[in-house]
Amino acid sequence: MTTTDLAQARERSAPPPEADSAAGQSLAGLLRPHLRSFAAVVILQVIGAVAGLAPLLAVVELGRTLLSPGPIDHGHVWTVVIAGAAGLSVRLLFTAASSGLGHILDGRVQLSFRRQLAARLGSVPIGWFSRRRTGELAKVVGEDVGAVHPFIAHAPGELISAFVVPLVSLIYLFTIDWRLTLITLIPVVLAVALVPLLMTPTRLREQEEFDAAMGRIASSVVEFVQGISVVKAFGGGERAHHKFRTAADDFARVFYRMVRGLSVIGAGMQVALSPPFVLLAVLIGGAALITAGSMAVADLLPFLLLGLGLTAPVAALSHGFDDLQAARRAVGRIKDVLEVQSLPEPAHPLAPQGHRVELREVRFGYEADHEVLRGIDLVLEPGTVTAIVGPSGSGKSTLVQLLPRFFDPTHGSVAIGGVDLRELGSRELYRTVSFVFQDVRLLRASVADNIALAVPHADRDDVIRAARLANIHDRILQLPRGYESVIGEDAGLSGGEAQRISLARALLAATPVLVLDEATSFADPQTEQAVRRALATLGGDRTIVVIAHRLETVADADTVVMLENGAIVERGRPAELLAQNGKFAAFWQSHRSAIADEIDTHRGVPQGDEPR
Repeated sequence: MTTTDLAQARERSAPPPEADSAAGQSLAGLLRPHLRSFAAVVILQVIGAVAGLAPLLAVVELGRTLLSPGPIDHGHVWTVVIAGAAGLSVRLLFTAASSGLGHILDGRVQLSFRRQLAARLGSVPIGWFSRRRTGELAKVVGEDVGAVHPFIAHAPGELISAFVVPLVSLIYLFTIDWRLTLITLIPVVLAVALVPLLMTPTRLREQEEFDAAMGRIASSVVEFVQGISVVKAFGGGERAHHKFRTAADDFARVFYRMVRGLSVIGAGMQVALSPPFVLLAVLIGGAALITAGSMAVADLLPFLLLGLGLTAPVAALSHGFDDLQAARRAVGRIKDVLEVQSLPEPAHPLAPQGHRVELREVRFGYEADHEVLRGIDLVLEPGTVTAIVGPSGSGKSTLVQLLPRFFDPTHGSVAIGGVDLRELGSRELYRTVSFVFQDVRLLRASVADNIALAVPHADRDDVIRAARLANIHDRILQLPRGYESVIGEDAGLSGGEAQRISLARALLAATPVLVLDEATSFADPQTEQAVRRALATLGGDRTIVVIAHRLETVADADTVVMLENGAIVERGRPAELLAQNGKFAAFWQSHRSAIADEIDTHRGVPQGDEPR
């Protein structure tokens, strides 16, 4: 494929559809599909909050009626009692309905978020995951999605009460005495005046640092737990604990700094909104007006009752504000994942003609200023096995990860059957290329389902045949329920056994191109020999690429490609390269020397086939 062809191919490629139209939107934008339900939650809460004032107003009215001179109007008293009881009933009914609908809506929103994240994560390049920490990604999908729960299910009630209840109460109190109403508002004004101090750039930066510190702790815990077996085996407890302790200490410093900044503000708000302070302000103001003859004693009662009602919702406002800020930050991190670029899909996918693999002038780097692969030209013919060898860091894994399109090259092209991978649809690509890597991941599903992952409707006979070829059939039959045993429940497998399950999965997929990255690194010699025989039997016209460290694998290959510093330094048949006495010959001899002691100890184990 020429440079002109590649340019035309890119022009034909269309941007991928978003995982959902919500990607890239704000919190309000993400909630837009649920706007009607959210409005219903708010309306029900408003009605319930207003109705909740009825019992208080009934008590006020009863007090004023009973304290007024003259005969008591019993009809009026019963009317007030019934009105108060009715208001209480309405409050209970509507707030319960609002809470129930809010929790249902919360479930729908969280489900929507997780579906969007699953769709997005299912469409991003697989290589993107290798550059992300597991703990941070798990926090987004788990904790951050869960952080919207208080905002949707609880914040409406708190925020509405904080605005509606004081507003209605103020209107009522103003009708009684506007002067004492203003005095009653003094604690509220003092508390609200402190709110802007919670939103200063310093406070917001401290909250962001707090979230980042939490993410680092989550990542360090995941990494520590995953590596605990190695830590216990090699006594590296101090080193292993160091990263976690560092993250914990960093979190403690950030948390202390944030709390220290908020404590004075929080204490001031609590004092201003506390019942003793409110009652003191009302009693002082009321006593002054009563002694001056400007207000009746009975008129003081509504201020004593509703004055406390003014401050309680405002105190809840601070919690609602915290929930809103936490939801905003969590949704920001969710947006970051939703906005990750999907694997570009071609507008008009092309079909490969055969499965000859060609890499032309391929360059690639994870960072813009550092190339891992430098000018790779390589042709992999059908029916051949190509072994990729080289020292650690030479770019072997990066090279083979370009074949299943975990990454796109920054320059040049990777083609199968004459078609650039960027012109293949993802489904066609994964029907063409399968891969088995050293780091195996099995699903929490039955053994049969794990093997049939790429061919969900495969017959059991085909699954068993693939397991036999991967030399794992007999081990599966030893499990409690055989092929129906569930990984992680009643099926515990070793590293080598897990690799063989993964290999059986690739063999069942029967793709014309097979990529193996040390796929038998945990296997015993007998198992590896059986797997090698299986690959030789199934080879046919398959194109097989193997990252090889073991001499047996190299000896069986048709072609050896030697990498060094991201470039091909030697290639050819194993015997020919040995005869040249170059870099590959040195590589071969170093590996033979490394296993010499083991061969002397175990005389029955072959040293490795000689290259053909």
